[in-house]
Amino acid sequence: MIRRPVDTGDPDRLYTVTGGRSRADDAFDLVTLIVSECAPTAGMQSEHARILDLCRHPTAVVEVAAELKLPITVVRILLGDLLAMGNITARHPRAAQSVASLPDSALLQEVLHGLRRL
Repeated sequence: MIRRPVDTGDPDRLYTVTGGRSRADDAFDLVTLIVSECAPTAGMQSEHARILDLCRHPTAVVEVAAELKLPITVVRILLGDLLAMGNITARHPRAAQSVASLPDSALLQEVLHGLRRL
């Protein structure tokens, strides 16, 4: 099977889509879930409108990029615009709990024994 290079899009189009910006806000990682807070409005940039349509249900940033066929950096710039306008909310994945915050193993053993006695 022949591997084809990844298509990053027409540079002129990407420049236009982002308004010449090349730095994305670090507020969005690949698994951040995006949820639309409103419907697209008339006169809205087409990529913004498409994101709002895609994110009616929680959708990961990486999925948005795949659906739009745009590089992650470009999508993160667009998401930053929508977040600043209040059109989306971002749900960040929970950080892993520390071992200290987990229940004591002795307590878990007692619960297990109690359940077995039922």
